[in-house]
Amino acid sequence: MPNALTIAGSDSVGGAGLQADIKAFEAVGVHCCSVVTCVTSQNTRRVSSIFPLPLRTIEDQIDSVLEDVKLDAVKTGMLYSGDIAELVAKKLKRGVGPIVVDPVLAASTGALLHSTGLVEAIITKMMPICTLVTPNAPEASRMTGIEVKNEKTAREAGFEILEMGPKAVLIKGGHLKGPDAADYLLIGNKAVKLATPRAVGDTHGTGCALASMIAAHLALDQGIEESVRNSKRMIYKAIMSREIVGKGVPCANPLAVLRIDAKKADMLDELELAGGELEKLMDGDLLPEVGSNMAYAVPGALEADEIAAFDGRIVRTRRGARIVGPARYGASKHVARIIVAASCHDPGIRCALNLKYSESNLKACREAKLSIASFQRAREPKGVSSMTWGVHMAIRKAGGVPDVIYDKGGLGKEPMIRLLGTTPEDVLTKLKRIKAKR
Repeated sequence: MPNALTIAGSDSVGGAGLQADIKAFEAVGVHCCSVVTCVTSQNTRRVSSIFPLPLRTIEDQIDSVLEDVKLDAVKTGMLYSGDIAELVAKKLKRGVGPIVVDPVLAASTGALLHSTGLVEAIITKMMPICTLVTPNAPEASRMTGIEVKNEKTAREAGFEILEMGPKAVLIKGGHLKGPDAADYLLIGNKAVKLATPRAVGDTHGTGCALASMIAAHLALDQGIEESVRNSKRMIYKAIMSREIVGKGVPCANPLAVLRIDAKKADMLDELELAGGELEKLMDGDLLPEVGSNMAYAVPGALEADEIAAFDGRIVRTRRGARIVGPARYGASKHVARIIVAASCHDPGIRCALNLKYSESNLKACREAKLSIASFQRAREPKGVSSMTWGVHMAIRKAGGVPDVIYDKGGLGKEPMIRLLGTTPEDVLTKLKRIKAKR
């Protein structure tokens, strides 16, 4: 197993700092050594105190690791002071593999995590030796004096930071506005935009975990862009699997990918079991002309191949509804888009089923006391995915994710009802309520 080192502060609530780093390295498959720079007393709502360790203690920790372990990558997080940053830069000049610098200046709760001189030391000491630096918009603004507020200023700040010496810069766009969470990777004279759906709400520890995931992929000999792309997908799953640890901001779950992979086979079994019930429940009045499908997504799914559905759909036959093929990942793009869009607003929404639109079916949904929202295809902008745009519009109009989203169709598009839920069992329960009212 490759070895990597995190040099960071300790987060007493375990959601960020070196605790998050260790989980992130483990999720990628890299052993994590650690050097503690500061002990913070914090939780999901506030930082109450910061105790920077003596320089000699930090130096002893680094020396202990370097004299014994061959490192494949290093990640730095909370350095807190200019003196600590200078010491770390001096020690890392020996050649320790790729270095990822996360220029931590504040916690997700807004508390400052640095003292006088840190920004200057990061610029003059850390930038010349690092492989990649990962500032968010406020950090990039502080480093360059450019107010990072959109894609144009993010690129401008990124290229200016490149002039400070790192091989690459990743401007994280979580603080920027827009439908997607877009980051900007700058290498040489190239700027690459990397976007995932924007999750609603704040999450504690995302910056720490993302930088550590990138360092871990670099330790596995992946290139910079490949490492960033793979880590971007992983951090999205960590965000969508976030955990309510305390009373404040939820914490990212860097180990989500491992847990998700372990559950994939069980999810197929759940869907197959639901399929037997669907064949009994669905009839000609519930089946759309184009057929139906139920899809079930892993937490934080981004693509159809992370969402299971029935191969060949659920179709109408003389004997009633029949599932054509087995449940498999990647079997439905249409229903998959519905889940991806809905889960941005509520990560718990991971299952969907499409039903035939009719006034009687819609009336049954209302009488079953299901929450309902809709969108109009006539208002759909050009160049967007109908399902992604429509689901977002309906949810925003409803003020939350409803049980049912419908539209009345358009040119060449069949009207449709979509039933949303957390699991196949949840969706089946709602379907039974609808059928009882028809």
